[in-house]
Amino acid sequence: MKSQGFRDTGKIVRRPARPGVYAPTNLARLMRCMDTGANLALPIRPRGADTSATDCNVSPSGTVVDTAGLDRIVHIDNYNHTVTAEAGVRIGVLVAALAEHGLELTGVYDQTERTLGGALAAPCMGPGIGGQASFFSSQVIALKVVTASGKVMKIDETQKNLLAAFRLNYGMLGVIYEVTLQVRPIATFSASHRSMDIDTFAEVADRISKGNVGFKFYLLPYRNHVYIDVRRYEKKAGSAYQTPWKIKDWGESTVLPNVFKSLGRVLPIPSVRYQLIDSISAATHGLVNSRLVRKGNNNAAGGRHRRRKPKGLLYSTWCFPASDFSLVVKAYARFCRETFAQTAYRCDMPAVGYRVAQDTSALLSPSFDEPLIALQTVSTQKKGWDDFVMHLAEFAENWGGTPLFNQTQAARPEYVAQTYGGRVEFFRKLRRQLDPENRLLTPFLARTFT
Repeated sequence: MKSQGFRDTGKIVRRPARPGVYAPTNLARLMRCMDTGANLALPIRPRGADTSATDCNVSPSGTVVDTAGLDRIVHIDNYNHTVTAEAGVRIGVLVAALAEHGLELTGVYDQTERTLGGALAAPCMGPGIGGQASFFSSQVIALKVVTASGKVMKIDETQKNLLAAFRLNYGMLGVIYEVTLQVRPIATFSASHRSMDIDTFAEVADRISKGNVGFKFYLLPYRNHVYIDVRRYEKKAGSAYQTPWKIKDWGESTVLPNVFKSLGRVLPIPSVRYQLIDSISAATHGLVNSRLVRKGNNNAAGGRHRRRKPKGLLYSTWCFPASDFSLVVKAYARFCRETFAQTAYRCDMPAVGYRVAQDTSALLSPSFDEPLIALQTVSTQKKGWDDFVMHLAEFAENWGGTPLFNQTQAARPEYVAQTYGGRVEFFRKLRRQLDPENRLLTPFLARTFT
């Protein structure tokens, strides 16, 4: 899109506010874009890698501020173990740059195509080990933001409450320009793997969720099977090869979705198609998780350094109390089978889950009150998906699930407000101070935050 003027001058009448996509490449241009005199169509929606599964950053009108051009790694500090980078830097790019200095992020994040600004503003999670923080945002110790009025705001750890509000703020408090992260020297962990039925997994999950380990699992509810990856830190640093993890990521995020979409086109008989799909899933996870991946670190386990999200994947994530998950996982498997019997719709990809540590570093943290188990339902089958996630939302609400504004589809606004409690009202008050004209509030988020 051609650049557009931000102001009318002289005696020329101001033109109506115009929607569009703006891609600033430096701070000055971002400030001009956000200036109230720029006469942009509202709401203004910051956009990173566009990985959201909901409409939190979508509006039928308004202006998109694409931060992908803010892609400079400013400084890596080997002595203090920090890194400063602009908001458009991809997680995978940053991970690779840190590895060259013997450093890594303090967590593993599957969506390495996400930008730093997006991963700070909305939940970017992974399987933390023990009490290790599971959210990318918890590593942020300072940031620069351009507010709704076009002013630069600098926030650091001395402003604890303000920093907590900006972590996971979903773009409602300003457009992130630059972030500083606390990182660490690369640490090696072992990865052990087991496959089991769902009842056995329920017993295992209840036990290890309280231990000093991290785990990630792949649930096949229609075959009554679970593949689990348990991670423990090694006492001594060791070698962790990236190739097995890249093969694992390639199989899970690229091969399986593409194969299953193809089968949906060439095999019209559901019973035959789904039987083959489940067999391929079991064989793939049995191979890559049991035989290839033995040791890792947060650099290797982050998968390939993609620049775009995998195409055609539909997902909806709910987080459940870790203390209740042994019951939830069995109920979820029954829910999937019963829904399939009633509606003939089912997901073709395994559900993915992992433990999320309790985290009070962000005001809108889903795990603010207790540890959770994130359960992500994934599919390539678009026809029937919308109705399925409505039923999934009903199931999740009945089992005390916590929704994520960017990843949970079909969650009712009143239930969302109830789940996050008084923290929503506190956030509303702060948001009204920083954005009194609602320049950054999309219709989807307005249901909860007005």
